Amino acid sequence: MSRNIPKERKIAMYQAILQLKTLEECCDFFEDVCAMTELRAMEQRFEVARMLKNDKVYTEIKQETNASSATISRVNRMLNYGTGCLGQIIDRLSENA
Repeated sequence: MSRNIPKERKIAMYQAILQLKTLEECCDFFEDVCAMTELRAMEQRFEVARMLKNDKVYTEIKQETNASSATISRVNRMLNYGTGCLGQIIDRLSENA
């Protein structure tokens, strides 16, 4: 996908996400917007990120999530060198559990 998407189009989608009010509405929105394979891939990457934040090793993550070692490595790089937002959200979820 091109990185030259007009800013207004990018922002419009994220503004729509901020309008979601319930967990059910959120699930329904993403099921409408994403192909099922895209949604399952995002869910898998999120679970991999949670496991990495909980100091799980690659073999355990691979066994529990069926994620490839390339996916686990990519998520690990994102946690270490990305914006930091996903790690913050995972921490926030842990605090509220």
